[in-house]
Amino acid sequence: MITTAFGLEGYKVVKNLGIVRGLTVRSRSVIGNIGASLQTLLGGNISILVELCEKAREEAFENLIQHGQEMGANAIIGMRYDANEVMNGVTEVLAYGTAVMVEKQ
Repeated sequence: MITTAFGLEGYKVVKNLGIVRGLTVRSRSVIGNIGASLQTLLGGNISILVELCEKAREEAFENLIQHGQEMGANAIIGMRYDANEVMNGVTEVLAYGTAVMVEKQ
């Protein structure tokens, strides 16, 4: 169970295991850069970049889940995303939250 809230309705946190994170760093390919540049000329949704962002967030999310499982968590609360450009065309996407053990109330 993963939520952006700081609690899960119907459950109580019995143990806080600490911060968990999932990180990925992605870049666009040369072809992707050209395609995105062409799409910006037309305006509107830049689907090539949307796809890149979705894949990066999905990968960061999966890494977050794996890190939580490694810590023994059965839930992650307060989940958030953060992204930074680490160099031109290269973006870091971080998913983070608090790994917890919860029990049904």
